[in-house]
Amino acid sequence: MAAEENPDSALVRIWEAVAAVPPGRVATYGAIAAAAGLPRRARFVGRALKLAPERLRLPWHRIVAAGGRMALPAGSAAHREQVRRLAREGVKVVRGRVVPTVAAPDGADLDALVWGPPR
Repeated sequence: MAAEENPDSALVRIWEAVAAVPPGRVATYGAIAAAAGLPRRARFVGRALKLAPERLRLPWHRIVAAGGRMALPAGSAAHREQVRRLAREGVKVVRGRVVPTVAAPDGADLDALVWGPPR
């Protein structure tokens, strides 16, 4: 984040990017950071989610680590809740990783097919 950037503005942009992830889809922390205009700030996305007011009701469960991995500790209550919420939306998780539901045709961008088009 640039020194002159207002951290509150960055938080709001992250929260808006998280809120835009539709049901049944996931996005990585890095993709959310990029969508919020904060490339290479994936860890800041995690912090922003922790700081988000409950009243925003953000779909935090749709945000995963690189490669579709669950970022929460396996076996934790939060990990189980994330898997439960994703399952309700039709997203399958196997061994702590989101299972892609589509296969990329030759030459296709698998990331765009699985995670959705870039915003």
